[in-house]
Amino acid sequence: MTAPNGPGNQQKPENNPQPTLPDRYSFLWLSAAIFLMMLWLQDNGQPQLQDLAYSDFKTAVENNQVAEVTLKEESVTGLFTDSGAASFSSDSAARPGSPGFRTILPPMEDPSLLTLLEEHEVTIKATPSGLPWWQEMIRGFLPWLLLLALMFWFWGAAQKKMIQGGGVFDFSRSKARRARRETSTTTLDDVAGIESAKREIAEIIDFLKSPQKYRALGAVMPKGVLLVGPPGTGKTLLARAIAGEAEVPFYSISASEFIEMFVGVGAARVRDMFQEARKEAPALIFIDELDAIGRSRGAGLGGGHDEREQTLNQILTEMDGFEAHENVLVLAATNRPDVLDSALLRPGRFDRKITLDRPHKDARTAILQVHVRKVPLAEDVDLEQLAARTIGFSGADLKNLVNEAALTAARENLHEVNAHCFELARDRIILGEERDAHLTPKEREAVAYHECGHAIMAYYMPNADPLTKVTIIPHGMAMGVTEQTPREDHYTYTESYLKDRIKVMLGGRCSEKLIYGEVSTGAQNDLKEATTLVRRMIGQWGMSEKIGPLGLSIGEEHVFLGREMGLPREFSEKMAELIDAEIQSQLLALEKETRDFLSEHRNQLEALAKAVLKKETLSAEEIDEILRKEDSRKIA
Repeated sequence: MTAPNGPGNQQKPENNPQPTLPDRYSFLWLSAAIFLMMLWLQDNGQPQLQDLAYSDFKTAVENNQVAEVTLKEESVTGLFTDSGAASFSSDSAARPGSPGFRTILPPMEDPSLLTLLEEHEVTIKATPSGLPWWQEMIRGFLPWLLLLALMFWFWGAAQKKMIQGGGVFDFSRSKARRARRETSTTTLDDVAGIESAKREIAEIIDFLKSPQKYRALGAVMPKGVLLVGPPGTGKTLLARAIAGEAEVPFYSISASEFIEMFVGVGAARVRDMFQEARKEAPALIFIDELDAIGRSRGAGLGGGHDEREQTLNQILTEMDGFEAHENVLVLAATNRPDVLDSALLRPGRFDRKITLDRPHKDARTAILQVHVRKVPLAEDVDLEQLAARTIGFSGADLKNLVNEAALTAARENLHEVNAHCFELARDRIILGEERDAHLTPKEREAVAYHECGHAIMAYYMPNADPLTKVTIIPHGMAMGVTEQTPREDHYTYTESYLKDRIKVMLGGRCSEKLIYGEVSTGAQNDLKEATTLVRRMIGQWGMSEKIGPLGLSIGEEHVFLGREMGLPREFSEKMAELIDAEIQSQLLALEKETRDFLSEHRNQLEALAKAVLKKETLSAEEIDEILRKEDSRKIA
């Protein structure tokens, strides 16, 4: 179950400040400085001049094609007259339209040059041999000084950022998000349906607020609390409530955020997170999805040098390093406690384990009351009745149910959320969204017989869950749906209940075989679930006389876990063959019983199929009326 959405639940990170404007544009400034320096070292923006041989230069003067010259040491630059520019622009080396030129004086002085220039009335200019020495020094050293200054500023900003946190150099900093009471409005009043867990947490919160009362009696606060339960049962919500109630710094992080591609980063982040928490003790650290790094060591491909295992080792070390006066509590949540390393679960690390299970009816009612606080409800909404019809829903499912009902009411332009909106929302969650599927008449008829086969078995089997509805409208990935709702919450299952449940699963396939003489691919999911259930009955629950009272880890999840951890199979090949033969034998026997039962009730099956083809959806009352009518006809 998750916390209600709202601005109060948003946590503001305090130890990871946003980068400033100079930090973001440091590289841009450095690139601009280098570019400007390169421009400075060019020819100061002077236009490119045409190169002339000295002999061509004198010829141009004699032909009155030179208007002006500037003498500077061994070089001569000047401007052409209009005729000179037109004459020399045809040269391949010349730049078209360029009136300027330059040439180099020969090593031997030419005393006739000045006389030649004066005779042809060429304007003569002269420039000093060079700039003053201080200007030359500025021109030569200023670009490099600016570049070095900018580089020192850039690296200084980077070092400052490494110290303060953030940036590309901040690999070892903890990614934990810090929150205080004012940043989280979730309290224990927002947590419903898990009263035993709330009592455990209330004691820990009281210890954090007044530790002297417990220390006077020699009590020591637990170092770690492990929240265990299926997804959606309220583990993260409970942690948020602790942050809102304890009035101490609260650090939240997902276990996957410790691991990066760089070696040693995970362990460094663990050290940094615990160091920050110790500075502000008493404090709370919440690690979500602990199994991401807390799996049993030595089972991975990397062995003891795996990065994940090094991170786990650092967590174990930090939790051992807690002193009695530090008051730092570690909360962790997982839905896979079976894969956690035994060193994590021993007393002294995670001293307490709080189990959160799917809520029972009264708990579901309390959870619904929490989630409908801001929802305008119509008078026909009965939360207790709704809780009774949502067996198996987690807290998160119930929150989603209320939200879907509100969305349905908004879609239909209603001012209140009525019972019909909740019914549609429940069907959407359980059955899936209605979708358009263009079935041929023959396929539609086959779907009807398939679903009616399920319905007949669910209606007549004494231990099966009550039938709720039958529909041939496609929902989700299914072409049709037969819905059953348990009468009450189940925590254990009898062998007779499980066998009747398997008969209901096989009813669709047996119905197709009875009507058409062959089966289709529509029973794929039914066969998979039936086989899995029979396998667990035989191998884990000892419900087979041939196999006996053995508890073997042969469920799909245990097979996957054993292969992942490199564990050997705990039974022989002969036993495996015996289990497979027994599974096949029981499935064949249950299928025969189902097929024989449907043959006896073929009239009811055909009548129900015709009705569902006509109306597409039949309620439990309509199904009961049709079957009772056919029974009375059979008796008559």
